[in-house]
Amino acid sequence: MLNAIKTYGVFEISDWFLTKESMQPRKLQKLVYYVQAWSNALFDIPLINDTDFEAWTNGPVSPKLREKYLDYDWNNIEINNNSSTIENQKVLNLLESVWVTYGDKDYMELEALSRREFPWISARGILKSNQSSDSIISNEDMKEFYLSIYKKG
Repeated sequence: MLNAIKTYGVFEISDWFLTKESMQPRKLQKLVYYVQAWSNALFDIPLINDTDFEAWTNGPVSPKLREKYLDYDWNNIEINNNSSTIENQKVLNLLESVWVTYGDKDYMELEALSRREFPWISARGILKSNQSSDSIISNEDMKEFYLSIYKKG
């Protein structure tokens, strides 16, 4: 199973979500984070191969993704009318599951949710909620936490 899963760049994953709807960068950040989190739990690998997620004050953030959409500020990123480059059915199923689970939430709900979860809390350690951080959220913490949720369901 592990050999059957190809990994992807952060923009391939974010582009897939942008085929669904136009959205603010902060919502996109969290959706892409949840793909990474759930791929660690369900596939035992980080699906996104070219970025880490850091425990920022507003939740998990990929600096690479943030840089790309920095100019959008609070504005929506336009919908992507190009077809997705992702063809692996297991990966597509994961993306659809993340979309169905989290896609109807706005960025504030997703930030609040991710900030209550162990991987983000663990990466921040003893920092206060308003202190900036570039601490990386551990793939192992993501795996353990989200796998525990999956097993409860």
